Amino acid sequence: MRLRLKADGRIVELRDGQELPVQPLPVQPLPVQPSPVLPAANAAPGEASSLAVRDLRRRACLTQMEFAAKLGVPVETIRNWEQGKRAPRGPARALLAVIAHAPDTVFQALAKA
Repeated sequence: MRLRLKADGRIVELRDGQELPVQPLPVQPLPVQPSPVLPAANAAPGEASSLAVRDLRRRACLTQMEFAAKLGVPVETIRNWEQGKRAPRGPARALLAVIAHAPDTVFQALAKA
């Protein structure tokens, strides 16, 4: 099975040259807990996204190494995102946005790829 992440956040299956929508599995929402650290109004642009990546990983109950393995990126990438040294761009940003809404579905799809 080949899956593709569309720019609008949808995941589609590629079959016989056609894109078929993938229906997400029913997922129980993760409890939302306020982050104890809020970025200051004058925070650096990457600081807010670094907190979001860390929060997303922690809500999925994954270590940096586990999260990197599931996303197929080096663990250094996750560290750089979380430390604010770099910010996720393009496809990585889209994937993180989808993970925020349906983590189990995304991780299941990535495991099959």
